[in-house]
This record gives sequence, structure tokens and C-alpha cells, in this order.
Amino acid sequence: MPSSSLCQDETCPPYSLMDDYSEGAHPQILEALLRTNASQQVAYGGDDYCHDARQLIRDRIDCTEDEADIFFVPSGTSANLISIASCLRPYEAVITLESGHIACKEAGAIEATGHKLILVPAVDGKMTTINLRKAFQQNQFFPHMAKPRLLYLSNASETGTVYTKRELTNLSALCKELNLLLLMDGARIGTALCSKKNDMTLRDIYDLTDIFWIGGTKSGALLGEAIVVKKALAEGFIFHLKQHGALLAKGRILGVQFMELFREDLFFALAGHANNMALKISARFEQLGYKLAADTETNQVFVILPQRLVQRLQDRFRFYTWEQLDDGQVVVRIVTSWATDELQVDRFNAWVEQWTVANA
Repeated sequence: MPSSSLCQDETCPPYSLMDDYSEGAHPQILEALLRTNASQQVAYGGDDYCHDARQLIRDRIDCTEDEADIFFVPSGTSANLISIASCLRPYEAVITLESGHIACKEAGAIEATGHKLILVPAVDGKMTTINLRKAFQQNQFFPHMAKPRLLYLSNASETGTVYTKRELTNLSALCKELNLLLLMDGARIGTALCSKKNDMTLRDIYDLTDIFWIGGTKSGALLGEAIVVKKALAEGFIFHLKQHGALLAKGRILGVQFMELFREDLFFALAGHANNMALKISARFEQLGYKLAADTETNQVFVILPQRLVQRLQDRFRFYTWEQLDDGQVVVRIVTSWATDELQVDRFNAWVEQWTVANA
């Protein structure tokens, strides 16, 4: 992994543990973009690189071109918005967790297309079959209520937890029983698949969902997500890309990046590094007696800290204040990335230990 110089000077800018997209792109991706830059290609995703990237992704899934289409879009919001808008009628609704990205991080993008969001409480950051069935049953007063038609999940979840194969199998079976489509947001699907808690493959996810997408933005690419759509839902999908401004003339830029991510094991190597850095941070917190607010299963660490320690750390590191607790303590979110410098992780852990020992 790329490493930065370890800055000990108080004047150095704080090191970011805020998110997994503070850095630009992995050097191999930048090199691939430069290497292919002068090649003249067909526009709007019809280029050789998008074609090769689609085939590499299908090979990883173990599916054929007859089974699934793959579309590249520039962002996660566009991936969610287009996936949902493409397969729902105006009166149909989406069931999502209260903490779901489409519910609280996308500025009402789904509602702006005319689709109601039915909000459900999370359990360990995830949807359960009990909560899904209850939400479905509570929204059956037709035609006065929007009709539930799609279940939205994210894997990893907003609190970094991952779905097991059994959990996703049970949710998928219930969706079929209730005639619901299943969409999986894969902004952090790389870290989910590389989690020590994971027991699924890309093929399992393909089999158990109707649409899912593979995040590149948070996995070492400059930008871009790859939406995997089963053939039954793929007809006309490209028109939705165009109408929503996501069909790039220079689609090659997305194709080159995904080709490089999946040509060998770069996508999974980068996700594994992010997870390992998060585990190193969370393990030290637990060794020092701090309580985790959520299990660290991927690259997000949620921990409860004293306000004074948070203020001390914020002089040297950037991270997100997730929740202010009634007892004066704070839940913070620390996110590691494909590029997180292990020396900076060691420095972070050392500051935590130093403050803890001094204030014991």
C-alpha cells in the first residue's frame, strides 16, 4: 500500500480517518488511465475497456452475458437512483432501513423520483425478516398507500456490519414470497466480501438479489460504480442512465478503472488492507478498555470515547462524530481506506494509549 511520510510536527495537517475516498486513486489505476489515454474509443460505454471490464466482472461472478448486463455510472447516488427508478412504477415504494443510505445520505433523491421510502429499524445495522414482513404488512391499505415493491439493503451496512449468506438467503426468499425486488447497494461490497465474518461470494450475491452494484469510488478508483442487472430487468436500463445524466461520453474512464481493479486481485487486496487497518484500530481500543458501539467487521470503527480524548485526537486526526451520548461521551466513526498508512494507524493508536494512561 502507498505510504506517506510520518509527520510528527504539530503544524502538519490532521491525517484523515474520515472516509474511504479522501485519496485520489491507486497508482495502478492512474497508470492504466495514462497508458490507454491516447487510444481512440467508441463513446458512451461502447469502448473496448468497458467491454473487457464487464467480462472480467462476469468472470468473477461466474455468470454469462446472457444472464446479466453491467452498466457503469459515476457515483453511488446515481447507482441507487437509477436502479430504483428503472424498475418501479410511480406508485410503488421502497422498504429500507432508517439508517439506509438512500434514507439519510442522498438528499431525498429517491423521493424526488416519486417513490415513497418505508423506513424500518435496523438490527446490528441490518434488515431482518421479522422487520421486513412487519413493514410490508403495515403498508397494504390499497390504493391509499404506496405499494411496497423493492427492498433496499447495503453490504457492508451503514455501521460496517455484513450480511451472512443465511441472512441474505432468508431475506431473498421472503422477497420472493412478498413479490418484492431486492437491490443491494455495494458501495463497500469489497470490504464486505473481504470481512472475516463474510461467507458469501459474488455469485451468491448475484443469485440472491435482482440488482446489485460494485463500488469503485471507495475501493481505489477515481470514481465509478458497476451495476449488475439481471436480464429480466435490464431492458431499457440504458435509457434511465441517459435521462439521469449518468451515461458518460467518456465511459472509457470507468471501464479502464474496473478493468484494472478486476484484471487480477487489486479490488480485493485494497479492500482487505482497509479492513486490516480498521481491525488494528478497534483491537487497540478494546485492549485499552473502550467499548465499541458496533462490531468492527469491515473498514468502519464505531467506538464510545470521552469528549476530552476526542478533542485531543482531533488536533491530529480527522474523523466523524457520530452521536453525542447523554453521559457526555461521544460515539465516533473512524473509517480506513485502501490507502490508509499503517504508520499513521500506529501513531493514532499511540496517541490514544498515551492519553488513556495519563488519565487513568
